[in-house]
Amino acid sequence: MTGAPASGRASGTAGAPLLQLEGVSRIYDMGRVQVAALHEVDLVIHAGEFVAVIGPSGSGKSTLMNIIGCLDRPTTGTYRLGGQDVAELGGDDLAHVRGRNVGFVFQSYDLLPRTTALENVATPLLYQGVGRRDRMARARVALERLGLGDRLDHHPNELSGGQQQRVGIARALVTDPPIILADEPTGNLDTVSGAEVLGLFRQLHRSGRTVILITHDADVAAHADRQIHVRDGRVLE
Repeated sequence: MTGAPASGRASGTAGAPLLQLEGVSRIYDMGRVQVAALHEVDLVIHAGEFVAVIGPSGSGKSTLMNIIGCLDRPTTGTYRLGGQDVAELGGDDLAHVRGRNVGFVFQSYDLLPRTTALENVATPLLYQGVGRRDRMARARVALERLGLGDRLDHHPNELSGGQQQRVGIARALVTDPPIILADEPTGNLDTVSGAEVLGLFRQLHRSGRTVILITHDADVAAHADRQIHVRDGRVLE
């Protein structure tokens, strides 16, 4: 992989940031109009932090999430993940680095509807070339860890919202990424299920994961150790 660590996995070496944005702007060309979603953002997150990125709709927090998760690239500025400038990576290498380093948890769960919980969780390993037997064994362990050992063969429509989100978290964990990036993870959950999911993120943080929550909800953000406020495309931390 050109310019990337051999493993493709980011590591927070002593004192060095796990991820760092310097002067990052993201401008979308809408034809006659250019829309600036981010304005010269500087941001550092170290390995093992529990961070909430908070802002209202349209603030730029989703664009920031996409850049942090290597789903998008800055228009200007530099983003380094584990010391690697992502601008140096081609599409395949970027996908490899993303798959190795970031586990995504989404508000809408994004589970495959006709697929069991076990198969949903195993899917990311398929794209990493892991054999079926190992995929299923690792997916089973991830689900059992989250208290879903008795729901392995259930489809999403047979699970509650909280259970579906647990499947989503298990899917994010199954590749053993150093970063968990969660986009409004409690947005579709009731209060009790939301609190349980946030408790899971706290446990993941205590086990050494870097957890980044994207949210508009101050109560959700309060569960993190550090809050990064975004408004009008700027970080107000």
